[in-house]
Amino acid sequence: MRKKIVAGNWKMNMNLADGLKFAETIDNYFKSKPTRTGVILCTPFIHLAGVWEILKNGKVSLGAQNCASEPSGAYTGEVSPQMIRSTGAQYVIIGHSERRTYYHEDDKLLNKKTLLAISTGLEVIFCCGEVLKERESGRHFEVVNKQLDDGLFSLPKEDFKKVVIAYEPVWAIGSGATRVATPLEFIEIRFYIKKIISDLYDIKTANNLNIIYGGSVSSL
Repeated sequence: MRKKIVAGNWKMNMNLADGLKFAETIDNYFKSKPTRTGVILCTPFIHLAGVWEILKNGKVSLGAQNCASEPSGAYTGEVSPQMIRSTGAQYVIIGHSERRTYYHEDDKLLNKKTLLAISTGLEVIFCCGEVLKERESGRHFEVVNKQLDDGLFSLPKEDFKKVVIAYEPVWAIGSGATRVATPLEFIEIRFYIKKIISDLYDIKTANNLNIIYGGSVSSL
């Protein structure tokens, strides 16, 4: 049976000492309050090795927020999937809307990152989602379909076991969110994604896939 998961991404926040303290708080919380839900903590690169030492005997998994598209070489400032894996991390976020927007990462590049990350043993949290204009014009299904088609669908069926899809409508992310997605809006996109994958691969692959919501939430 597919395990439910929740992933937290603290983005570009906290210095090393504060990040390790925060990770320890999270680790202690889930040790005292066991859950059947898989919990993933996605940290900046500088925190990975230290946070792994805190989490490695607990219930919380570790992920990175991004990775390079090359395995090694003269790419100053980049961090390869193999380097991430060597810290103890099990996951990496690929295609976050902030990477797409601020760093102009396109689906061809994200596909390259995804293939490389999976080949090194990482599991991929692949992000997709539309901007408000695309939602209001009724193009959200088309946009998500293209992002997944170009970014993920070159994967063989076996590798989909190593993928989590995060639907993150750009209009519902962070403090600048224009509004919060309703449960119905998420449910319909979730069914749409599962239908695409079922048609492309098979029903079992679609049913075993985790699709999570990656936007803001309200008390409702």
